[in-house]
Amino acid sequence: MKIAVELIGSAVGSVLFFGVLLFWPAGTFDYWQAWVFIAVFLVATMGPTIHLAIDLPDAFQRRLRSGPLAETRLAQKLINLGIMASVIAVSVVSALDHRFGWSSVPTALVVVGDVLVAVGIGMAYVVIIQNNYAAATITVETGQVVVSTGLYGIVRHPMYVGALIMTFGTPLALGSYWGLLVVVAGVLVFVARILDEEKAMRQDLVGYPEYMKKVHYRLVPGLW
Repeated sequence: MKIAVELIGSAVGSVLFFGVLLFWPAGTFDYWQAWVFIAVFLVATMGPTIHLAIDLPDAFQRRLRSGPLAETRLAQKLINLGIMASVIAVSVVSALDHRFGWSSVPTALVVVGDVLVAVGIGMAYVVIIQNNYAAATITVETGQVVVSTGLYGIVRHPMYVGALIMTFGTPLALGSYWGLLVVVAGVLVFVARILDEEKAMRQDLVGYPEYMKKVHYRLVPGLW
């Protein structure tokens, strides 16, 4: 019963969150791109979330502990605030773009954006399945080990790869080119989070320095 309430609360919270961020600045509910985006987001998140809640309850609980207040490092509290600000800014700018007609994004590109959103979310959940310790906060738990297989054998931060794919897809899904400019600032915040996270992992997670020598790239093989 508790899990059902948490799932329903998460779904309702997501609808309200994006509903306010998108329809209020857009000044209308006649914004089909926003409706489709919210639907895609819900379907892409709720299916895997239900799976985690039933089959991987520990991982599910780790994902619930999120946000600036859940972080233990001051740097991550500030970075988390930056990520939240980036999400809000991308949504609001895209909605204002719709309201004032700054962009004219073809429907085909809107669909591509929705696909990127779904793929990014799906990738993040694949990461959780491969690494049950992949939490929404930067922390090292008792008994945690370094995972170096699957997506972690390709890049050191596949969770953030998924998040960035979704982030780049969001403005296109919302029919906005201007929102893509805001995404650039958001990427810088993710870079700061990754660098600080690696600092913590080197200090607290046994075997992480050796893992960094084995897997050289953080996000993009051959680039960074």
